[in-house]
Amino acid sequence: MMAEITKAHGMYLHTREGDRIMDLISGIGVSSLGHTHPAVVKAVQRQASTYMHTMVYGEFVLSPQVLLAEKLAGLLPDPLETTYFVNSGAEAVEGAMKLAKKVTGRSEIVACNKAYHGSTQGAMSLQSEPYFTLPYRPLLPNIRFIDFNDESGLEQITDTTAAVIMETVQAEIGLQVPNDDYLQKVASRCREKGAMLILDEIQAGMGRTGSLFAFEKYGVIPDVLLLAKGLGGGMPIGAFIASREHMAALSDDPVLGHLTTFGGHPVTCAAALATVEVLTNTDLIQQIPQKSEAFLKKLPHPAISEIRHCGLWFALQLQNEDTLMQAVKLGLEAGLLFDWFLYDSSSIRIAPPLIITPEEIAVACRKLHEVLDQVI
Repeated sequence: MMAEITKAHGMYLHTREGDRIMDLISGIGVSSLGHTHPAVVKAVQRQASTYMHTMVYGEFVLSPQVLLAEKLAGLLPDPLETTYFVNSGAEAVEGAMKLAKKVTGRSEIVACNKAYHGSTQGAMSLQSEPYFTLPYRPLLPNIRFIDFNDESGLEQITDTTAAVIMETVQAEIGLQVPNDDYLQKVASRCREKGAMLILDEIQAGMGRTGSLFAFEKYGVIPDVLLLAKGLGGGMPIGAFIASREHMAALSDDPVLGHLTTFGGHPVTCAAALATVEVLTNTDLIQQIPQKSEAFLKKLPHPAISEIRHCGLWFALQLQNEDTLMQAVKLGLEAGLLFDWFLYDSSSIRIAPPLIITPEEIAVACRKLHEVLDQVI
């Protein structure tokens, strides 16, 4: 089914044929406030009518950038005080990798097996699976891979490691949350060896897991935090955030150590600021445990062998890939949009906008059950 979208609002996409589709994946984590949220739309319209692109090298003070950076700094723990705005999650990864190399003077990066950090060549170098990377090799050298949640792999973090990059919650493997104090042990090993810890919250951040930033749940503070997707409320934006001292390393030797023409675009920063203000000035995030529990009560079905979840984010294990693909097709016909994970093609991904109501959760689960009844 290839449908043309003519409008979108709240939980729903509307097609030219007059169908209404409930979005249960938020544009892969982007539309965390739903589609065309009034606060975001208002911010975009107001800023677009004021000024858009000006210059790229910091010649002018642009208030949307400053206000958003101040807002994030006020919400994050020390020393995460300085934000570099970019256009996407992959670009945030690229900037963070350069920052780690510049700060440490090292080139080796440790990443996790079956993680996904983006499809640019640098970010793709952090992808372990040859199926996705072979056609584009050679990629960056000096990348080591460890298994998420396997403490024995921490020995791979050595005196030659510039940075360890991992998702706070590993997404594309089909949702894997960190065990106990695993992230604390990763951070401790990084400190011991002088390596930087980069936490990728491109999918996990902005309330998805039940806290504004996922790392808050696990008692660890990264050296560099990566945000994108849900940060912009539907507009394209990414960010890598570090201490002022570390970020200053990109200022000289060479000058202009990292550049992006459209990073920190005033309109996208205005949209992101509106998004963050909605998330922090309402009880949307506080509602997530109750909404998550409502899903967990209503989701079980004979076709689902396991439910993994973190906040308002679910992986529903089906029998195999054929079963899942049939369910996705039938779901779309029934007015439900859901999909699968990059490294787990037999689990349904459910990551609805945070604005979903209890009534909509009930409808979504009922329709999903009708679809799964057909599949089995």
